[in-house]
Amino acid sequence: MITGSQLRAARGLLNLSVSELAERTGLAINTIRRAEGTNGEPAITAANMKLLASALDTAGVLFIPADELGPGVRLKESDVTPVQPRRRRAAKDDDQ
Repeated sequence: MITGSQLRAARGLLNLSVSELAERTGLAINTIRRAEGTNGEPAITAANMKLLASALDTAGVLFIPADELGPGVRLKESDVTPVQPRRRRAAKDDDQ
């Protein structure tokens, strides 16, 4: 089960507005707000939930099922290249 909090967090990770998500899914803005307005199971139809989950999944979000720490969401892939730390050169003054 995907929670309203997960939907809200997923949209935030993608930097999508409610209007943009409504446009992608064809759902009314009020339907999306109602779905995101709960920490538990959203009060929307299964068909609408499938539309939301599919649109967010396609956009790059992975929904993490609840475990002992609770449910979660993350981006599927990061387009950020990790920065390699520079090696610190030992200064001659450091030894004195």
